[in-house]
Amino acid sequence: MSDETIDALAETARNRGLKLVRSRVRTPNKRRFGKVGMTDKSGKAVFGMDAKGPAAKPEEVESYLRNLGASDWGASLDVAVLPRKRKPTKVAPAPANDSEPAPKPAPKAEPKPVPPPPKPKLRDAKPSDAPRLLELIQELGHQIDEKRLRKNIGALAKLGEAPLVVTLDKKIVAMCGISKRIVVHRPAPLGRITALIVTKEAQGRGIGAMLVHAAEDWMREAGCQLVEVTSNDSRAKAHAFYRHLGYERTSIRFAKTL
Repeated sequence: MSDETIDALAETARNRGLKLVRSRVRTPNKRRFGKVGMTDKSGKAVFGMDAKGPAAKPEEVESYLRNLGASDWGASLDVAVLPRKRKPTKVAPAPANDSEPAPKPAPKAEPKPVPPPPKPKLRDAKPSDAPRLLELIQELGHQIDEKRLRKNIGALAKLGEAPLVVTLDKKIVAMCGISKRIVVHRPAPLGRITALIVTKEAQGRGIGAMLVHAAEDWMREAGCQLVEVTSNDSRAKAHAFYRHLGYERTSIRFAKTL
């Protein structure tokens, strides 16, 4: 199955309160290559898992989820039952004297239609986005002032490497830094995701994956054959996110303040 199909399978599992776990084996023809399984929110195995991890084919998980959804399908149907016809009841004659007319029932208020949730929109960052991007960058623990950040965005835009941002209702809720480097030991430029953040209120909508895929498309067009990401050792959730998208840990990063 393609990555898009696996992502759709993961979304189906989430809708049923489950989590799709992908095998970390990336080498074709190895025993667990392409295998998947499912756990509940606590990490307890539900289907296709053994002591060493995922062991089921994607098609088997897809069949399990389809059958799981079909078991309570009838409960979600509105089954209309026609009532039996009854004999009309006789209406008592109205009294001879005039009487007050019965009050008319108040009309029922129609429920207001619920507007659909806003769609995420992707675009390049602009220097005028600096105040909002400063808030996001500080959430990552990096310290920079707004003036310097504004200059950095302008300089990156001139290089064609402006950060990617996602907006909801015109408000920036996510950012991804991108760059292309020519290094002496590789035959093609190296792509790098330099920073990635999605605000808490926008998480769980696929915005992070949307940004990573957009960054990868940009790097392919720029001639890159490899993309790398650096992530702090303490960010376990971020590591799981990148592994879910097919990234593997390949090295240890060292840094020194100058």
